[in-house]
Amino acid sequence: MKRCMIVDDSSVVRKVAKRILTSEDLLVVEAGSATEALGLCSAEMPELIVVDTTLPDMAAADFIREVLSYEAETKPRVVICIAEIDVGAIMRAKRAGASGYLLKPFNRPQLLERFREFEMAA
Repeated sequence: MKRCMIVDDSSVVRKVAKRILTSEDLLVVEAGSATEALGLCSAEMPELIVVDTTLPDMAAADFIREVLSYEAETKPRVVICIAEIDVGAIMRAKRAGASGYLLKPFNRPQLLERFREFEMAA
């Protein structure tokens, strides 16, 4: 079973994403902060991490660099989640190692299509 982590300080965003993505083939884990997410990643690294760019406890680029530096069997793909196109934020995230971005708010078809691109959803 593949694992995905949604890192967002909004419980609504996490809950919506989890409801859309959870399936028999995909386990979705939630984290409300970068610190919580890093702790979960050190225990069991997911294949894909969706991280909000406006977390209160750490910049997204710093989070990406940190999580990708972990010695883990799985190197995750990291996707940032942004509310509007911000080329600077996207470029900082890509330089840190992000694979791409998602725009919020997202709906079921958009989120599932994006996950299919990463071979994470049916």
